[in-house]
Amino acid sequence: MDALKKQRLTAAGIDLDGALERFMGNEALLERFLKRFLQDENEALLSAALTGGDLESALTASHTLKGVCGNLSMTALFDLFSRQVTALRAGDVALAAGMMAEICPALEKVRKAIREL
Repeated sequence: MDALKKQRLTAAGIDLDGALERFMGNEALLERFLKRFLQDENEALLSAALTGGDLESALTASHTLKGVCGNLSMTALFDLFSRQVTALRAGDVALAAGMMAEICPALEKVRKAIREL
């Protein structure tokens, strides 16, 4: 992975050192997992669940995204999903839904950086 790609991923909120540590320094493997992230459907499930007021499904999708983002060292997204999961566990669907205004642009920023790989 060249320096420009690393810079773009870092600027998007990915802790590359942490991610590479998890992937035992294997950049190719990390890139494959990052590209798989582009196909994750949990954001759509989360949005639909929040729109429909389905607390359980929203919690499942948000918690899944939190885990994936944590494993890929997407620190900004991990923090956002952690806060959202906390809100959902407290039953505050309105707060969790409101957080999508922060989550969606952060997700798009990460996706754009990954697409540029």
